Amino acid sequence: MKLKWTNLLNADFMGKSKKKGGKRLKKKELAKMLIELFQRNPAEVYDIKRIFKELHLDTHPAKLLCMDLLEDLTADDYVKETENLHFRLNTAGQVFEAIFNRKANGKNTVTPVDGGEPVFVAERNSLHAMDGDKVKASLLARRKRHLREAQVVEILKRGEKTFVGRLEVRKDFAFLVTEDRTLANDIFIPRKALKGGKNGDKAVVRITEWPETAKNPIGKVVDILGRSGDNTAEMHAILAEYGLPYSYPKEVENAADRIDPGITPEEIARREDFRGVTTFTIDPRDAKDFDDALSIRRTEDGQWEVGVHIADVSHYVKEGDIIDKEAVKRATSVYLVDRTVPMLPERLCNFICSLRPDEEKLAYSVIFRMNDSAEVSAWHLAHTVIRSDRRFTYEEVQAVLEQHHEASPEDYGKPGDHAADPAFSGPDVLPAEHFAEELITLNRLAKQLRTRRFEHGAINFDRSEVRFDIDEKGKPTGVYFKVAKDANKLVEEFMLLANRTVAESVGKVPKNRKPKTLPYRIHDLPDQEKLLKLSEFVVKFGYKMRTTGTKEDVSKSLNKLLTDVKGKKEQNLIETVSLRAMMKARYSTQNIGHYGLAFDYYTHFTSPIRRYPDVMVHRLLTRYAEGGRSASRDKYEELCEHCSAMEQLAANAERSSIKYKQVEFMSDKLGQVFDGTVSGVTEFGLYVEINENKCEGMVPLRDLKDDYYEFDERNYCLWGRKYHYRYSLGDAVTVKVAKANLEKKQLDFELVKDESVQHGMRK
Repeated sequence: MKLKWTNLLNADFMGKSKKKGGKRLKKKELAKMLIELFQRNPAEVYDIKRIFKELHLDTHPAKLLCMDLLEDLTADDYVKETENLHFRLNTAGQVFEAIFNRKANGKNTVTPVDGGEPVFVAERNSLHAMDGDKVKASLLARRKRHLREAQVVEILKRGEKTFVGRLEVRKDFAFLVTEDRTLANDIFIPRKALKGGKNGDKAVVRITEWPETAKNPIGKVVDILGRSGDNTAEMHAILAEYGLPYSYPKEVENAADRIDPGITPEEIARREDFRGVTTFTIDPRDAKDFDDALSIRRTEDGQWEVGVHIADVSHYVKEGDIIDKEAVKRATSVYLVDRTVPMLPERLCNFICSLRPDEEKLAYSVIFRMNDSAEVSAWHLAHTVIRSDRRFTYEEVQAVLEQHHEASPEDYGKPGDHAADPAFSGPDVLPAEHFAEELITLNRLAKQLRTRRFEHGAINFDRSEVRFDIDEKGKPTGVYFKVAKDANKLVEEFMLLANRTVAESVGKVPKNRKPKTLPYRIHDLPDQEKLLKLSEFVVKFGYKMRTTGTKEDVSKSLNKLLTDVKGKKEQNLIETVSLRAMMKARYSTQNIGHYGLAFDYYTHFTSPIRRYPDVMVHRLLTRYAEGGRSASRDKYEELCEHCSAMEQLAANAERSSIKYKQVEFMSDKLGQVFDGTVSGVTEFGLYVEINENKCEGMVPLRDLKDDYYEFDERNYCLWGRKYHYRYSLGDAVTVKVAKANLEKKQLDFELVKDESVQHGMRK
């Protein structure tokens, strides 16, 4: 800024050599004059020459001093430079309404309601505001080389934030003991606000006030979840902790009960009839909500007609009705370890809409015509009526593929059953072998679609997931690993094809035309700085990784890295660091493509029973097929942001439930010793994942007493100052289970001292 101002002054000085007289202004005097000028006309924009004229600044030193002051006032956010050398009073920036964001690390912020970047608020300036509170804030004068700061001056409206914890009830009052790290102190609850809660109950509490002079916030009990340690109470507590619903409103269930499941002849006449075409669903063995089905048949010209049939939820759930409003609020089903918390009432998701076998069902379908090379020659979208011939589990389909030697070679070495699953055999169920030809054909087509997708640069993250065997009381009795085999990938490829195709049908328009509004599933390019860190990191293991070039170049290089590390001891480590470089996928009406899948257009169409964006897409596709105008972009962008946020909350709750079950599973193994791998390195200690069951715990830094360790964030390791021992991400270690704290969902491990294992990386 100084350079352009200096250039302006030099031009002014050279053009006017006539010397001006008058008293030389002091900095304090001129600052006062400037401030008064802006305050007299707060909405006025002044260009620099007008400021000189208004303040009668006709000497070179006075103008230079004015420019220095304007630079200071701009840095302090007192004035705003609207364009080059044009200024006005920053009225919006001085006192403004904002949403308070309370952080566990103390780095609280306020986000202006009319847009703008979050501003840091120190705890001493927070006025005890809580997360989600609407507040009035004022900017503090910015100190040189410091972040911009604000202080809360008034709490306008308390947010809906609630806290979950265990009640400690005394004679005349109680406390909620919570593990929420955004609160330094427990919540005080007057006796009259206990709602019948007893000592040891798990409860949901809302803060009603927090006097400025009080140490503890004051709250009231909103709901009693049950006794601490009870499985249902603990699962509901996890949902409540993330602000997710744990019960279904009765009035919404009643509305679902009133829906007529029957399909009239008139409705069938309006649809394409696929009831006579071989059709089946393929899902996990415990699934009840069957979103999608596949059909296949030969065409007269020797091609394949493959139908991707999706439950027609929007036929039953109308925009704006009571069921729809609840679905919008939830935005997604939530999958905890031992239960599903559905987006739709059970009658809809498990019965009316679910594509159950041997029942006539309404579907919204993408019908593809393709050759033996899986090249699509034609496709169309249609409302259909179907009748599924059979409900398959992934295990059953995998067994058919393996018995016919059609499965990928690597599948035979993966964990899991390698025989037919008997779950759905019986006198009324056709044997899986009856559909062998159709399953084999779909698998061959899917493999070719998958090969081409990776040739175009899709990222191949293929990691197993931990699952628990649960008894009737919800207690974990064992661990198994969910791995994706050909049966899973078969379904995945056709769902991806359908999602991409319908997204292209709306978004891919001629250059001179504007595409109609659609919620896209977007995935941005990886963070460049993290990619560079990844590249520098893998070099230490002898690998190379490109960070420049086209998107396809970078993704192919990343895929080669992920392929090269398979089966190596550093596989888990490099996969973990690679994942951290990726951005999160989200929903938006502003399409930027999906980097991870290497698709220019992609949306979610195939799971409307459990995801609200799919319901939106179904409605908009129907509207546009009928010649309707483009929907409001602002309305749908707001819905996209909400759905993205709810998806993240649901994922957090799922991880929290897994963590709870891990701690519960390990709670009777105190003192036992396990081989593990360092899965995380922080300034607080080491995270270690046990190899045999993937349960993760922490070795606190305070317990590493053989040296003084420092955290090296760049190299993902702890270094010992004195003896130079190093603990790095991916290191093999041996640990003993020291503590299992269910309330904190926390496992503590101790390192077993074995020099050959622990300090193999000594330098």
